[in-house]
Amino acid sequence: MEFLAQYGIFLLKVITIVVAILIVVGGIVSISARNKMKHHEGRLVVKKLNDDIEDHQLQIDAVVCSDAELKALDKKRKKEEKAEAKEQKKLAKQGQTQPAKSRVYVLDFDGDIKASEVELMRREITAVLTRATKDDEIIVRLESAGGMVHTYGLAASQLQRIRDRGIPLTICVDKVAASGGYMMACLADRLVAAPFAIIGSIGVVAQLPNFNRLLKKNDVDFELFTAGEYKRTVTMFGQNTDKAKEKFQSDLNETHDLFKDHVQHFRPRIDIDAVATGDIWYGRQAIEQRLIDEVRTSDELITERCENADVYSVHYEYKKSIQEKLGLAAESAISRAATKVLTMMTAQQQNKG
Repeated sequence: MEFLAQYGIFLLKVITIVVAILIVVGGIVSISARNKMKHHEGRLVVKKLNDDIEDHQLQIDAVVCSDAELKALDKKRKKEEKAEAKEQKKLAKQGQTQPAKSRVYVLDFDGDIKASEVELMRREITAVLTRATKDDEIIVRLESAGGMVHTYGLAASQLQRIRDRGIPLTICVDKVAASGGYMMACLADRLVAAPFAIIGSIGVVAQLPNFNRLLKKNDVDFELFTAGEYKRTVTMFGQNTDKAKEKFQSDLNETHDLFKDHVQHFRPRIDIDAVATGDIWYGRQAIEQRLIDEVRTSDELITERCENADVYSVHYEYKKSIQEKLGLAAESAISRAATKVLTMMTAQQQNKG
């Protein structure tokens, strides 16, 4: 047993070293790929989700139903198709057409610290707005823990385009919409979140290290030249004065006030002073704070919409070169390896407990 334990520790060390090397190599390749990706032409991918659900149902039926049940289901489908064709023929004779179903367009936004996917989302929204009407609906499946103010402000402005056209906007959060993520989410006409989705974090944070004492200790001078009193307030290398810190804090407070005004404008029923503390709530708690409108998953909502409307997923994607595909594959492999190591470590801790 002692040998196995030592071997296990040795194996974990080897995996850690290998993962570290892969992270460095894969990271370099992935970053290079992403930088090049924006120069490539892209395409809009539109898929009807109703067809997916119907295909899944047929696959389940083929396995779980008896031959008699399958025959009955097939007979029922043919009867429904015949009745629909007959109705269309009748309407055609009367010079009428069958009322078209409303359409639902589903977009996805997975936000990093820079809200990088805003470049894709702006194209998707532009495409959808060429066809969508006030009788349709746009659903955005949003996941983001927030990031830079200006980039998330731009992302929120893209959603504002939908509202300005009077098209119902529903935003679904299955995991997290915090800080900049909530800055986007609060624009929804209806905001839906899963029971344990993280919601809120209406606050602003900024932090940076200061190496001034280290530089002084090693007799290194740091000179900073600016034109304009507030061109630079706090720095990483210079000595930060009380006046500079006060100005920096004042800027943060002003940004926080703008954030609060933004949320209050789109969700006027919120007690903004109670929720704009930087705190977060889970889905079931968030509905009590009126941060969201409903507790349910995006899967449940979209499946429900498929019953009465034509539902389409809309995704803009860039064409990837072989180098980019290799970079993304390496990134995926690194992520899986890191997850596996963390899972093993967690299991070990639980076994010890």
